[in-house]
Order: sequence, then structure tokens, then C-alpha cells
Amino acid sequence: MSTIILSTLNARYIHSSLGLRYIRANMKELQAHTSISEYIINSRPIDIAESLLADNPTIIGLGVYIWNIEQTTQLVAMLKTIAPQINIVLGGPEVSFEHDQQEIVSLADYVICGMADQEFYELSTRILSGDKPENKIIQAKPIPPPFITLPYDQYNDDDVKNRVIYIEASRGCPFKCEFCLSALDKTATPFEIDEFLGEMDKLYQRGVRHFKFVDRTFNLKIQTSIRIMEFFLQRLDDKLFLHFELIPDHLPEKLKCVIEQFPKGSLQFEIGIQTLNPEIQKLISRKQNNAKSKENIAWLMEKTHAHLHTDLILGLPGETIESIAQGFNELVKLNPHEIQIGILKRLRGTPIIRHTETYDMRFNPHPPYNILSNSCIDFPTMQRLNRFARYWDMIANSGRFTHTKKIILSDSPFENFITLSDWVFKTTGQTHKISLPRLFEFIYQALIERFNMKHEKIKSDLWKDYLSSGLKGYPDFADDEMIKERNENTKTRKSAVLNRQARHIG
Repeated sequence: MSTIILSTLNARYIHSSLGLRYIRANMKELQAHTSISEYIINSRPIDIAESLLADNPTIIGLGVYIWNIEQTTQLVAMLKTIAPQINIVLGGPEVSFEHDQQEIVSLADYVICGMADQEFYELSTRILSGDKPENKIIQAKPIPPPFITLPYDQYNDDDVKNRVIYIEASRGCPFKCEFCLSALDKTATPFEIDEFLGEMDKLYQRGVRHFKFVDRTFNLKIQTSIRIMEFFLQRLDDKLFLHFELIPDHLPEKLKCVIEQFPKGSLQFEIGIQTLNPEIQKLISRKQNNAKSKENIAWLMEKTHAHLHTDLILGLPGETIESIAQGFNELVKLNPHEIQIGILKRLRGTPIIRHTETYDMRFNPHPPYNILSNSCIDFPTMQRLNRFARYWDMIANSGRFTHTKKIILSDSPFENFITLSDWVFKTTGQTHKISLPRLFEFIYQALIERFNMKHEKIKSDLWKDYLSSGLKGYPDFADDEMIKERNENTKTRKSAVLNRQARHIG
């Protein structure tokens, strides 16, 4: 039985909470009495409550995030109704700011604001000794990373086998982008590199091959970046996969030389562009050399095997739809593998709120607190942009329409894709639960009816994508030649399989 349970609701089962593992790693003599129980947001709060209470804990610590705040609020209300004697301690970015506005804070016993790695241990010690703090809101004292016990031995064998393993080589961010909570950090501080790499080696020896670094600025200190990447180059095999978030305009030659050595399928870079409008960048305190950023993306696409995941944010204060279109078109020309289009969210505590009145920024009062309209983009247009982002993810980012995407985007990527987006929504009324076969049909119809394109060119490219998708059967646009070709290919494959089986039997 555990006296203390650390818990959170992840978005998916394969996710794991690095924060909970940091806390347990720093529980000192209480570690043996502390357990981790993770759930997913699709689980019923009443079932989670039953599971947590089965161990009759004295303290339950809950990590609260934008994706789980609603379910966790229900969970806390239920726990305090069934077992009011249990001490509920909250932590995480969603409850670290604006406490007076949150139902979950009023329900809980304590809230730790900021990094709770060691603060949770101190609070638990006081609760268990009967010396409970009077103040509900506890501001965590900042602890430099070198003085924090690393958490990587807290990943168990099931985590190693089934979950994403999150890693951080440093904490904090020196930049002040106002849409991000990291704007509140003073700087980025690294963990001690030799100890850190020792922990990475232990994970590697246990079989971990997918390392997802959560550092905001992995390439801030180039020598450290090189040491980490060379460490993995020495252990390179066909299963190794590394994910890093890069500063787009900071890619010196020494780092380029190391990146070039990684083979295809081993490296993914998340590159936050967010906006390419210099005036908007200045307005939101974002420092970014756009020319250098584009040059670096072009180099990565041309000279390396890294998979590039780039980010744009729509709805920033002062940015018009024309400005968004221009930036999007510039990024499309660079041809990164993915362009993740996000809608601005009002994260609690972020400085972006200082623009609320000036730009008439109106946000959804419920999670995920997405922007609904501002002085430059009205609500109907913002809804169009939301659908644009959704369909872009389904079509362009999915990798299923590599040939057709080129036809759709042509010389006017934003204009063409929003036209397609408008047509699909008008035709279906849906942004979710569109099956892949139906999506192929809708794209074909849109290109014929809305874009007035020729049948043969569209059929050829769509058919290539359809075959690559692995879908069985035939779409409505398939002609006799396409059906004949597929039947002949199927017969050839079956014949090859039978021949191999015959040779094996013989």
C-alpha cells in the first residue's frame, strides 16, 4: 500500500509523465511509500477515483494540464466527496496561475505553483508529521537542475516497452515569446552533462530507442548539443529515433556536421516558426532571424535525412489573414515534411494577455482556451482557419496525399487550400470522422467542381496516392485501366507468394 500516490491523466496511453517521475525520484526516504498511477483522459473519473482510493492513500498528488483540467476537476470533486480526509495536492501549469478563478483549486487542499520536484517532498513531510501549512497556495522555490535527482530510473519496464520516454537535458528558456509559459523563465539551465549522459546510457541498455527531448532550446549551447548527438551516434542502430526542438536561426557549421551523419528515420526536429511577420514577432517579443531560419530549414531539407516538423500559430495579435497567408506560403516553399498549424491559446500566466484590450482578443472560456476572434480576424474567419488547420492535418501532414498535394497547392498554397477546406466543409459539414476512402472522393470532386481541373491528371495522381495508402477496393474515380492494372498487380503478387511457398515446401 502507498501512503502517497502521484497521478495524472495523460492524453494517450503511450504518453508518460516526466513530471511525476521527477517528483518520485526526489522523495528521499518517502520514495518507498510513494507510487505512480497514470490514467488517460478517456477514462471515467469515477473509475479513476475507485482505483486511487483502493490503496487508501494519505496524500494524492495530481498533475493538471490544459488537456486534462476538466476531467481532473471532476475527479477531485469526487475524491473529496468520498474521502474528504485525503490530502489532495495539485501541481502543473494549469493551476500555477489565476487560482481564484478555478473550481479545482477551491476543491483541493494544496496547490504547488512552479517546479514541484522537491517542494512536493517537503509538503508531504509536513502533512505526514501533522504540521500542515496554513496557506493553500505554495510557491515552489526554484532549484537549479544540477541539484535535482534525475528521474530516469523511475521509468519501469512497462514504460520502456510501451510508452514514449521523455527526456530533458536542460530547463527553462532565455526567450520571451508571449504566447508561451517559458516566457516567464529567466534563462535555460543545463543538467550536468556527464551524469545526464550516464542516465541516457542506462536507458539505452534497458532497450529504449525512442528518446523525445522536451528542451525548449536544445541547440542553445552548441557544444552540449554536439556531445549529446555524438553520444547517440556512437550507439546508432536501425531502431534509434531522436526528437529535438530546435531554435530555427541557430545552426552553426559544427552542429551541421554532426546532424549530417544521422541516417534516414533516426532524427526529427520540431522547429517553431510561429509567424514570419517581423512586426508581429516584435509585438509578441519573439526574436527570430527569418532569413536565417529559412536558410537553415532549406539546408536541413536538402542536406540531411532529418524529418522536419515546423509550427505556425494562427490568431496572434495584429496578424491579418493576408499576413498569415504570406507566411504560410513562404514556409510551404521550403517544403518541410510537416507544417503543424496551431490556433493561439490563452495559457494561464502567459504575457499574451497584455494585448487583450488593444486587439479585442476573445478566447474560449473553456479548455483549450483557443482564440475565437480579434480585431483583425472575426469569428467566422477564425472558424475557417480552424477548419483549414484540421483539414491540413488530415491531408497534407498525413503523408497520404504526396502526389495530390502538389496539384492542390500549386503556385498559391494558402489560397488553394483554404478554398478546398471551404468546399469540403460545405459539402460534408464535418471536420472529424471522415473516412479515408471518402476523403479521396471529396478531394477528387473538389478538384473537378471547384478548381475546374482536368480529370486525367487528377486521376493519375490521386490513384498513385490511393494505391500507396493501402486501401482496398476501388474509388469511384477509378476507370477500367486502373482496375485492370490493380488486378494484374494483385495476381502477380499472389503468384510470387505461391512460388515462394512452393520453394519452401520443396
